[in-house]
Amino acid sequence: MSSESPPPSGLDGVVAAAKQAPGRGLPPVHLWNPPHCGEIDIRIRKDGVWFHEGTPIGREALVRLFSTVLRLDPDGYHLVTPVEKMRIVVEDAPFIATRVDRVGEALRFTTNVGDEVEAGPDNAIRVEMDPLTQEPRPYLHVRRGLEALIARPVFYELVEMANERGGVMGVTSNGAWFAVGPAA
Repeated sequence: MSSESPPPSGLDGVVAAAKQAPGRGLPPVHLWNPPHCGEIDIRIRKDGVWFHEGTPIGREALVRLFSTVLRLDPDGYHLVTPVEKMRIVVEDAPFIATRVDRVGEALRFTTNVGDEVEAGPDNAIRVEMDPLTQEPRPYLHVRRGLEALIARPVFYELVEMANERGGVMGVTSNGAWFAVGPAA
C-alpha cells in the first residue's frame, strides 16, 4: 500500500500545479495532456476580472497564479495541471494589456496579470472592428494563442505613436508593422 497521497484535484490542484512554477518561468502547460475533467466555475469577464462561483477573485496573486496554467485548446479555454484539464469561460480575451512602453525598437506591453510582452513577429497586434459600433477592439498575442485586449488608454497611446503607410496608420515593433486603423 502506498503512503503517497493522491495529487490534489479541482481548484486545489490548479493552485498546486501553478505554485510549482515561481522563479522558473511559466509551467509547461503546452506539454501536459491530462484527461478533460469537466468545467470549473471560473469566468473571466470582458474587463479582465476573474470570478469563481460568481464572486470576483480578489487576490491578485491567485489570479496571476491561475493565469500561468491557462491554455487555449480547440474546444476552448482550460486551466491545466499535469493530471486535470478543466474548462473555464472567457468572455473576450483572458488578459488586458494595461501599459505600453517604447523600448528601443520594441513596444513592450504589461498585462493585468503581470506578463511583459514585446510585440513583434511572434506576438502580433491585431485590431478588429466591432460590427455594431465600429469601435476598434485591439488585441496583443501574449503566449500560445492567448491574447490580451489592449485597454483603451493604451490603444490611444499606440495611435499617437502610429505612422501612415498607404492610407493606413500603424506601429512598428521588433521589425514588424501592425495596422491600428485608417489614416482618415
